[in-house]
Amino acid sequence: MKEKYLTDLQEIKVIMSRASRFISLSGLSGVSTGIIALAGVLMAYLIVFKDQNYLVYHAVELKNGHLAKLFFLATSTLILSVVSAVFFTQRKTKKQNEKVWDAQTVRLLVNLLIPLITGGVLSLLFIFEGYIGFAPSMTLIFYGLALVNGSKYTFNEIRTLGIIEILLGLLSFLFIAYSLIFWAIGFGVVQLIYGLVIQRKY
Repeated sequence: MKEKYLTDLQEIKVIMSRASRFISLSGLSGVSTGIIALAGVLMAYLIVFKDQNYLVYHAVELKNGHLAKLFFLATSTLILSVVSAVFFTQRKTKKQNEKVWDAQTVRLLVNLLIPLITGGVLSLLFIFEGYIGFAPSMTLIFYGLALVNGSKYTFNEIRTLGIIEILLGLLSFLFIAYSLIFWAIGFGVVQLIYGLVIQRKY
């Protein structure tokens, strides 16, 4: 009888966890976005940053249509990352026979999007003014803040990931000449490792 009560309590705990948290995030979405980010930063280096002194603390003038190329690469990387994340999350949700869109999903997205949109717009404003070197740091920091902000609605590991991204963003600002490397580590390597951890654990 006691074992039955313990089993019932465990089932109730699982149900309550599902009701209060979005637990359908796929580890493969983290892996795919990490790979896409690494490809994106490699392309950005080869097309825009190679042999250019853009990663500095003062405003610079972009050459040879580099602003348009940078914007295209950033937009393409973002779109591909979102598409891959949605694809793998939907696939996992279907396997679990759960809904993709519910109250928890909306709460998670709202808490993620407010810092993300703010950081994205601010980064674009700095880029248009020529302060290219600040963009890697700001995107890492605001992404980290978004993850910490949304972590209460999903896996606890998201909070740790967010803190790591914030720290990398601060290091990126301190060592601005190497900020592209920190960006690759944060959005690429760390994201990929996080995806593998989540995939294996859940």
